[in-house]
Amino acid sequence: QVQLVESGGGLAEPGGRLRLSCTASGSISRITAMGWYRQAPGSQRDMVAIITRSGTTNYAGSLKGRFTISRDNAKNTVYLQMNSLKPEDTAVYYCNAVITDIGYSAFWGQGTQVTVSS
Repeated sequence: QVQLVESGGGLAEPGGRLRLSCTASGSISRITAMGWYRQAPGSQRDMVAIITRSGTTNYAGSLKGRFTISRDNAKNTVYLQMNSLKPEDTAVYYCNAVITDIGYSAFWGQGTQVTVSS
């Protein structure tokens, strides 16, 4: 099992920046990849960015260049730096971790609200 705790959401103005954090605990050594997803009201949950155990990153095409995913292995924490925020970035952001050594298991954080508004 993996437990994920997110922080760092809040209110930002258009053009502003926020940094989200996600700290993992539990079966950390089994985690294959971690990532961020977001879900706006009335919409499906979409991938924002993923970082694998080896450090390979993948971004939703429309977000690459504005958002950056990174990790601090010593702190078991993954970050999402969000720059040049737009109102359409408003959503609940969820941290995700997957384990693939035995089958496939996905774990989710509780979500953190990001609101971009003037």
